[in-house]
Amino acid sequence: MKITVFTPTYNRAYILENLYRSLQRQSFHDFEWLIVDDGSTDNTEELVATWHSEDNFFPIRYYKKENGGKCAAINYALDFAEGLLFLTVDSDDYLTDDALQKISDWESSIHDLNVFCGVSGNLGTSPTDTPNQIFHANYQDATLLDRYHNIDGERAFAFYTEIHKNYRYPIFDNERFITEAVVWNRMANDGYSMRFYNDIICVYEYKDDGLTKAGASIFINNPRGYGLWLKEKEEFLNHSLRSKLRLYYTFTCELSDRYDRKLIAEAIGTSPCIIRICQFVHKIIRKNRG
Repeated sequence: MKITVFTPTYNRAYILENLYRSLQRQSFHDFEWLIVDDGSTDNTEELVATWHSEDNFFPIRYYKKENGGKCAAINYALDFAEGLLFLTVDSDDYLTDDALQKISDWESSIHDLNVFCGVSGNLGTSPTDTPNQIFHANYQDATLLDRYHNIDGERAFAFYTEIHKNYRYPIFDNERFITEAVVWNRMANDGYSMRFYNDIICVYEYKDDGLTKAGASIFINNPRGYGLWLKEKEEFLNHSLRSKLRLYYTFTCELSDRYDRKLIAEAIGTSPCIIRICQFVHKIIRKNRG
């Protein structure tokens, strides 16, 4: 099978059908739809059961697990994925009618798995509109660390499944969120590139119950995952000592009202003494401003 379309979902029965119908409209047929229900309490399971009875040209595989967050669902799904490529499509997004055909064609242009971890299309607010930059050429080869400099906006990533299986998300006790960028950055740091295309293949809309709308609070509520992402990004991008100290200070300011000094230090990968200094400096600055 060429592509596994993977959808993690949690209480999204009210909108999941939009994605399902877009899969039915695909001009490309060599794919499966793998759904991991992350502990939904709505009628998602019953809804998917009705779709199993419809005459679809693609298999639908549904698994339900205890709630653990999106990245835990990705780890879970990688054990079941049968496609050459692994494309995550969120439950509130849908695909353009030729999205999977384009992904297949793009992948066919890649000949060196030692260099590339997959291909990427654009995300849009409609099938014809995107806020992202448009490359001068039809595509651009870059690493996923280049997203911090040269590749902007939201993108749809189709990874080689066997490569992605080597990059699982760390899971921390009592935390249910870690940004997907942790794995993306690790792939890039290990030398893998991605081939980015201009074409819009996925349409998104940020819902009030989605991760994006949760904003900074979702990072602060998951400090170990948040700290790991920031720490590794600084390391992989070879930032200066001054930049690292600025990171420690900012991270301390964000988390000090919620967590003790030891946890903050462990999360960002430094000593409690550094965090104590950051807290002292922050206290002085606040006092002077007040």
